[in-house]
Parts: sequence; C-alpha cells; structure tokens
Amino acid sequence: MDSLFTEIDEEFICENCGNKVPKLGYSCRNHCNNCLYSKHVDRNPGDRQETCHGLLEPIGVEISPKKGYIIIYKCKKCGAIRKNKAAKDDNIDLIIRLSVNNSI
Repeated sequence: MDSLFTEIDEEFICENCGNKVPKLGYSCRNHCNNCLYSKHVDRNPGDRQETCHGLLEPIGVEISPKKGYIIIYKCKKCGAIRKNKAAKDDNIDLIIRLSVNNSI
C-alpha cells in the first residue's frame, strides 16, 4: 500500500508575517514557526495537489499524549479544517494562547 504522505522539507517565506522559515531537518515543515500560519496546498501531506492555496489560520490546539501539540487550522479562503503536529521550534507562546483560547 502506498503512503499518502510525501516528505517535503523546504524553507519558505511566510505569506502571513514575512518570516523566513527554515527547513525543519527532522520531518516536513509546513507552517511558519513564528506565527504558525500555513498554506492550503496539500490534499494529503506533501502532495501539493490542493488548488485552494488560501492561508490556513491557526485557530486551536489539541494535545496528544503521543504526538504532543496538534495545531488546528481553518482555511481563510474555503473554510477547510486541517491539523498538523507542532514543530520543536514553533512559537510556544502562541501555542499556549491557542490552547487557552481554543475556538473548536
């Protein structure tokens, strides 16, 4: 069975805050470590098949015993909800704020 996960770890400029986001180095980087925003480009992780390309706004956080912080996103263009594991260098103050003000 083929995996639906395509590993892509590349640096990029965040379209929300302008931060230069470095490669993650141990997994795939898909959101800004400064403002936590992402971009709606994947149908399945790393496939770059989504045509929406809207900004994914972080709206909440789940805490998983195995995966740690899971950031919940809502696309500002199409309204889709997506989730992604937080990275080690993510802005922990924003993660805490999202977990306290969880809107889901």
